[in-house]
Amino acid sequence: NYLLGVGRADCTGPVAEIPLMGYANPDQVGGGLLTRLYSRAFIMADLNDSKRVVFVSADIGMVSQRLRLEVLKKLNSKYGDLYRQDNVILSGTHTHSGPGGYFQYTLFWITSKGLIRPSLDAIVNGIVKSIDIAHQNMKRGRLFINRGTVENSQINRSPFSYLENPATERSRYSSNTDKEMVMLKMEDENGQELGLISWFAVHPVSMNNTNHLVNSDNMGYASYLFEQEKNKGMLPGEGSFVAAFASSNLGDVSPNTRGPFCVNSGESCNNPQSTCPVGGATMCMAMGPGNDMFDSTRIIGQNIYFKARELYEEASQQVTGPLISAHQWVNMTDVSVELNATHTVKTCKPALGYSFAAGTIDGVGAFNFTQGSVEGDPFWDEIRDQLLGEPSNETKACHKPKPILFSTGEMTRPHPWHPDIVDVQIAAIGSLAIIAVPGEFTTMSGRRLREAVKREFDSHGTPRMDVVIAGLCNVYTHYIATYEEYQVQRYEAASTIYGPHTLSAYIQLYRGLARAIATNTVQDLPRGPEPPVFSIGNFTLVPPLVADRVPVNKTFGDVLQEVRQQYQVREVAEVTFVGANPRNSAENATEHNFLTVERYAGTSDSWDVVQNDASWDTRFYWTKGLLGRSNVTIEWHIPQGTEPGIYRIRYFGHYRKKLSNSLTVSVPFEGTSSAFEIT
Repeated sequence: NYLLGVGRADCTGPVAEIPLMGYANPDQVGGGLLTRLYSRAFIMADLNDSKRVVFVSADIGMVSQRLRLEVLKKLNSKYGDLYRQDNVILSGTHTHSGPGGYFQYTLFWITSKGLIRPSLDAIVNGIVKSIDIAHQNMKRGRLFINRGTVENSQINRSPFSYLENPATERSRYSSNTDKEMVMLKMEDENGQELGLISWFAVHPVSMNNTNHLVNSDNMGYASYLFEQEKNKGMLPGEGSFVAAFASSNLGDVSPNTRGPFCVNSGESCNNPQSTCPVGGATMCMAMGPGNDMFDSTRIIGQNIYFKARELYEEASQQVTGPLISAHQWVNMTDVSVELNATHTVKTCKPALGYSFAAGTIDGVGAFNFTQGSVEGDPFWDEIRDQLLGEPSNETKACHKPKPILFSTGEMTRPHPWHPDIVDVQIAAIGSLAIIAVPGEFTTMSGRRLREAVKREFDSHGTPRMDVVIAGLCNVYTHYIATYEEYQVQRYEAASTIYGPHTLSAYIQLYRGLARAIATNTVQDLPRGPEPPVFSIGNFTLVPPLVADRVPVNKTFGDVLQEVRQQYQVREVAEVTFVGANPRNSAENATEHNFLTVERYAGTSDSWDVVQNDASWDTRFYWTKGLLGRSNVTIEWHIPQGTEPGIYRIRYFGHYRKKLSNSLTVSVPFEGTSSAFEIT
C-alpha cells in the first residue's frame, strides 16, 4: 500500500502566433484550438511518508531543461526539499501541436522564434498546479500493473536503419516496433478509482505539419476518452479521474500506418532515402489510417484507449515495495564507455548531421535534403562555414560517419546551441522501475536499455523488476539510435547528437543508477555538474500584441456569419464572430475557455453547457486580418448520440485596448450565435 495523489491542470498557453513545437516548420504557427493541453501528475508515497516519487506527463512536445529547472525551483519554494531533482520525473507526451518557445538552448530558438515567456510560464504553472492538486489529495491506496499488445497503431519509419541491427538480435523480436503497453492503475483503499499511467511507444504525429490548431494528438485523445468515460457527466478537463498516456521509446515509431507515399504520384516511397522520382524527399509523406488527419488521430487514439481500458479492467498484479529514486547530471560530451576489457570509446560534443534537415516521412524538411546522407554538400557546407563556423576536425572525426551540418557543441552565441549537461534518472516504485530518458530512443535502443537495466537489477538481488522507459524527460537531446543504426545516418541517427556511442554511454549511466538503487547506495552517487541557467529576457520574434480593432459599425463578439437554423448529427455547426487576439486571453487566465456549446433547458428556462473548448468535437479558428482586426470561427462537429433540442454557441475573448501610450488593458467580451435546432 502507498499514499497516492493524482492531479490534472491546464498547460495550454497561447494558441495563436506561437510556432508549434515538433516539426521544426517555421510556417506552422498556432491559429486556434482543437483541444486543451494538460499536465497530469501522480504522487506515490510510502505509508510513513518518508519517501515520495512524482511522475508528470504533460501534453507538450518534450520537457526542456529550462522548464524543468523552473518547475523544481517553484516546488522548492513551496515544499522545501519534499520534491527534488531525484524524485520528480517530468515527461512530455511528444505532441507536435503544442506551443513552442520554452527552451534556453539557441538551436530551438530558430523554429520557435526565441524564448517565449507566456508559453514557458503556462507550462511551468500548469505542471506545478497539477502537482499541487495531487499533493492536496493524497490518500491510502493500491497500485496494479498490467501489460498487453496494441495492434494496428504503429509502423517503424526507418525500417532500413532497423535492419542494420544484428540479425541475431532482431530474431529475438517479432516486430520492428515495441507493441507492448505498460499500464499502472491506481485506486484508493476503498476501491475508488483514482487514475492510471500508460506507457506506449508511438509518435503523436497523427496531426501533420499543415495543422495550426493546438491539440494533444493521438495520445491526448486516448486520455480524453478515458477521462470522459470515468468522469461521467463532467465537461472535458473536469473530474477527479486522471488518465495519462505517456511517451516511451518512440524514436523511429510512426502512427501513420499506411506508410510513406509520394504526394504527387501516389506511389510508395518506402526506400532507404525516402525519396520520390519527381520532387525528391519533400514529396514523401506517411499517411495515417483515416480520411484526414483528424480522423487518423481519432482512430489511433481510440485503438490505444481500447487496449488501455481492457488492461485497466483486468489489472490484478499488485505493485508493492519501497520507493527509491536516483538522479545524476552528466556532461554527455565527455563520457568514456568501456565496451569490453580492451576497448574504451567516447561521446562527442553535440552535432547534427545532414539528414536532420531532411526531416522524416511524418514531416519533411524544407530544402530537399534526403535521409541517409553520409556525404556532405559543398554548397551547404560553405553557407554553414560562413554563417556559423566550420566544425573542428576533432568533432568531425568523433561523429564519423555523420557528415556534420551544425556543429552545435561548438556554437555558443548568444548562448550554447545544445546542452552539455544532461539528466539521467530512474525511479523505482516497488517492482516497477521507470527510466526517465532525455530524448527519443529508437525501438532497438530502448530494448537494449531496458534489458541492461533489468540485468543490473537481477544481478544485484532485485529480480523480476518491470522496467519501463518514459520518454522526453527533463531535458531534450533529440534522438538516441543504436551504433549500427547510426552508420546509415537516417534522420534519427543524424539527430543522435553526442555521436555513435551515445546509446552505450546512456546504458552505462543507467546501469550505474540501477545498481545504486538495487544495493541501496543512492546517497553515494555523485550529483554531477549542475546545468547552467542563461539569463534571457523576452527574446522573441513573435509579433508584439497590438490594440485590437473592429470593422465599422461592429463590436467585439458580433456575429459575422450566422449558424443555420437546423442541423442533424454528424453535420458541422459553424459561426464566425468579430474576434480579438487569443493571446490576450492566455495572458489573463490559465483556465480561460474560448467557447461553449449550450443546450436550452425549457423546464428551468436556462442554458446548460454541454461542450467547451477542450472537447475534441469543437474547433476554434482565429484569422488575423489587417490593422488589428481579426475573426474567430467556431465549428461544432455534432457527434453521434447528441440529444435533439435547441442549442447555441458562445465565444469568450479579451480585446486589447490602449488607455495611454504606456498603458494597455485587456477587456473581456463575449458573443453568442443564434439558437439552432438539432433534429
